[in-house]
Amino acid sequence: MKPGEALDHALAKPGAWPDEPWEGDTVAKVDAKIFCFGGARTVGVKCGVTREEADEWLRAYPQDAAVMPYIGRNGWNTLTMGGAISDEEILEAIDTSYRLVVEKLPKSRRPAGWEG
Repeated sequence: MKPGEALDHALAKPGAWPDEPWEGDTVAKVDAKIFCFGGARTVGVKCGVTREEADEWLRAYPQDAAVMPYIGRNGWNTLTMGGAISDEEILEAIDTSYRLVVEKLPKSRRPAGWEG
């Protein structure tokens, strides 16, 4: 996957929009919530409701998945692109992160066109 393609995928989701909460770091948000941290070779995504669910990625890809600093206890991982994790799995992880974040939004703030 080329740099930027993962973030482009995230931003194509209903209601998604780019933000730069820290200079030089672009994230994808839905409503006011981040669901994807974009990087040149990595993405940060919510990989599970619990840390235990997200740990499945660490077991499957010990060289290419890591717990995200600060928010990892809430199921967030950093996934490295171009390694053992396929592009399709990266895109599916973004889709999962989006779904998990949108499901936590009040129904009145969920984007139009979102199918839960």
